[in-house]
Amino acid sequence: MKIVTDCAADLSAKEREAFGITEAPLYIQFPEGEIDASEIPPDDFYNRLEAMRPEIPTTAQPSSGLFAELYQKLTAGKEQILSIHLSSGLSGTLNSAITGAAQLKEKFVSTVDSMTLSGGLRFQVLAAAKAAQLGWSMSTIQERLDAIRAKTEVIYTLETLEYLARGGRIGRVQALAGSVLKIKPIIRVDHADGKYTTVGKGRTIKKNIASMVSHISDLYGDTPLWATVLHGRFEKGAEMMRTSIQEGLNIKKLETTRISPVLGVHTGPGIVGAAILPMALVEDLF
Repeated sequence: MKIVTDCAADLSAKEREAFGITEAPLYIQFPEGEIDASEIPPDDFYNRLEAMRPEIPTTAQPSSGLFAELYQKLTAGKEQILSIHLSSGLSGTLNSAITGAAQLKEKFVSTVDSMTLSGGLRFQVLAAAKAAQLGWSMSTIQERLDAIRAKTEVIYTLETLEYLARGGRIGRVQALAGSVLKIKPIIRVDHADGKYTTVGKGRTIKKNIASMVSHISDLYGDTPLWATVLHGRFEKGAEMMRTSIQEGLNIKKLETTRISPVLGVHTGPGIVGAAILPMALVEDLF
């Protein structure tokens, strides 16, 4: 079985190689041309992003034709493909994957809407890849992904809503209108539709981190957790988040990763948050 995802999963090159994961490109469209988001280092990206203000670049999903070609190459040996992508509530990437799969004469591709992104998508992709290596069936893997999806929390705060506003991605976050570019919102990915929704707001990152950890604690209690701290170019915030998570939650596995530039287009560098998953859902895999 082959596992396909997109660069919004924030996988490292080491992880992609170890698990044989294929990553479809997502694109950033600068005025001077389009680039594959996986090919620009995060710091270079944020330098360009800040230099463009008040404008921001746009993003683009892969075409269905690209997916069809990718799938055709991967399934030449008649292997099954499980293609797991960022939330359909935030991107049209999944629809491109579905349309691309439909172009194949034989039905070897199963597509999955992760209903999340970044670290939350990464949990699903790594679990599927490890399960595939262990020889699990497609249906068994999909059942586990359903359980992981239902119990994953992705939550973050931003130094400013400027980038979400300029990119037209605010959606229900508009409930904070008025001081929209001054407050620091706390945003999560809603399990019901995979879209952003606000769970709070504050004037400082420190207070918002405390609120996020409290929110996570309310959800999971003393459950042993896998936590991935996420940030754009905000090492200080990431360290604060790590410390707060370690002090306030029952953490069994803790990592820090930077979000893909294609996500950073809509958040700016000042994003910090976490993806959280109960270890019980993956302890037989890792």
